[in-house]
Amino acid sequence: AEPLVQKHLESLQSSCGNGLETGALQRLTNLLLVEGLSDIQQKEHDILQVETTKGLPRASKSIPLEKLFQPLSKVSIPPRISVTVGVAGIGKSTLVKLFVCSWAKGEISRDILSVLPLTFRELNTHEKLSAERLLCSACPHTAQPGSLSAGAARTLLILDGLDEFKTPLDFSNAAVCTDPKKEIQVDNLITNIIRGNLLQEASVWVTSRPAAAGQIPGGLVDRMTEIRGLGAAEMKDFLDQMFPGNGDLSGQVLQHIRANRSLHVLCTIPGFCRISGSSIAYFLKHGGDRSREATVVPRTLSEIYSYYFKMALSGDWLEKPREALRIEQAVNTSKKLVGSLGRLAFYGLLRRKHVFYEQDVKAHGIDLSLLHSCLSTRLLLKEDMPASTAYSFPHLTTQEFLAALYYYTAAKRAIFDLFTESGVSWPKLGFLSHFRSAVQRALQAEHGQLDIFIRFLSGLLSPRVNRLLSGWLLLKGEHGAFREQAVSALRGCLGAEPAVSWRAVNAMRCLQELQHSDTARAVEEAMRSGSLAGMLSPVNCSALAYLLQVSDVCLEETNLSNCLTYNVCKSLLSQLLFCHSLRLDNNQFKDDVMELLGSVLSGKDCQIQRLR
Repeated sequence: AEPLVQKHLESLQSSCGNGLETGALQRLTNLLLVEGLSDIQQKEHDILQVETTKGLPRASKSIPLEKLFQPLSKVSIPPRISVTVGVAGIGKSTLVKLFVCSWAKGEISRDILSVLPLTFRELNTHEKLSAERLLCSACPHTAQPGSLSAGAARTLLILDGLDEFKTPLDFSNAAVCTDPKKEIQVDNLITNIIRGNLLQEASVWVTSRPAAAGQIPGGLVDRMTEIRGLGAAEMKDFLDQMFPGNGDLSGQVLQHIRANRSLHVLCTIPGFCRISGSSIAYFLKHGGDRSREATVVPRTLSEIYSYYFKMALSGDWLEKPREALRIEQAVNTSKKLVGSLGRLAFYGLLRRKHVFYEQDVKAHGIDLSLLHSCLSTRLLLKEDMPASTAYSFPHLTTQEFLAALYYYTAAKRAIFDLFTESGVSWPKLGFLSHFRSAVQRALQAEHGQLDIFIRFLSGLLSPRVNRLLSGWLLLKGEHGAFREQAVSALRGCLGAEPAVSWRAVNAMRCLQELQHSDTARAVEEAMRSGSLAGMLSPVNCSALAYLLQVSDVCLEETNLSNCLTYNVCKSLLSQLLFCHSLRLDNNQFKDDVMELLGSVLSGKDCQIQRLR
């Protein structure tokens, strides 16, 4: 068995060592030890989670990677089920590669005899599997799974990317199976392994985006950890690595990111930082040769992604010069490709599907020969697996932007509701009726899954984005006819409920994307001058909730003295939780408000550290 084991170690090192950039990995060697998921992690979109918590990690102990599967004290036992959560693009798969590679080199966790890494992407390609076949697929070099079970006391089975699994895990109705040779549905196999009916000797490590991790009952999880985002020094190193040998450029990019608070918060996610960094660098590089376009640094999400797509579609990565002919060709090719990729992105988003296989790609009429051009490699990543090929977008937000582009273009000529894929619905005519329909769908979507899609859709109606993409993916000036009505559709989401909801805050962000910032500006001015009293109508409360996240006025301290009534305070409670330093003096509060505040301070999500 020795040579087989050696072969397994070598294959793990070669498959996991690829693409590990050593400098950016320091952050992953320490994880946060957390007590389960917070409310916002279970209910909201990844991007909203980061915006609301301002990219700061929860206050918790940290645990070094080498101790991840060890007992926390001398009297406890090692965890059997460990779950590591992190938002899209934070580095979960990179963490797994780092662990596997370090283990295979004998650097960490030497008490574990066998590590078997699998991804849910691979598991999606099977309908049925037995526990034994599962082990064999993770370790093809070991002829007999029996040789694994013998030492199974120290076997670690890694299941990476639960959020990409095609079937939701149903722990309440899954049939019990204790026979390792029996072939059963893959989702049923996973629930039985986690429950301990199968492979109970093995330790299991699951990684997932937060909301999907909520499928596993908390009582079955022995240890939950979370990956934190990039700190200030790490963000600088990350950008230096993106632009090697060009310290001036990476310094300028960092300066622009830091100057924009909402962007800076999102750039704590490496996957997002890479997209923003490339877009801003592209803008800086071409800033001089662009008289007719706005020379304003991209600030909103839609502007960042418009530059990113323009760069991808012109094949103009920073290292290559442009050729006029190639660009014209690229524009035509790109319209075709964005049309079909956008459709894949949109209907994937509705089904919460983020990984696609050959049959999906073909079903959406995507020309596979186009897919292998340099153009698409920045828009769709290809991963060859033993049994099939998987495709995915570089980041969740790239899928959402493409989906919005598709919807925007299709809505101008569609006569049926685009959300019903069969195309059979009541007739729906005109862009605006489709826009309102999308806003309604986003309000009702579970886990806020359409929040960023609707932000991009709104952003495509902004004058700056229209200037950027006209002649490419949009018609010049076409946004003018729709913009005002789109603003009123979004304003209809503000103040509709007694409490300010996350949907209302997202609608405020949509208005910012649209370059409509009157409401927010007026409330921010009143905060600066201390004249908020009497101004807090339901719509202005939504604006205030948005400003609590992004305004520099609230950076050091959120001052809400002399301006809150009981009802206003009650409507803002879920948002006030995330203010680190809060002043509420001179508000003439009565006992009922004090009770409310008491309940907030004891909440799981509460980040208030100072309260006056």
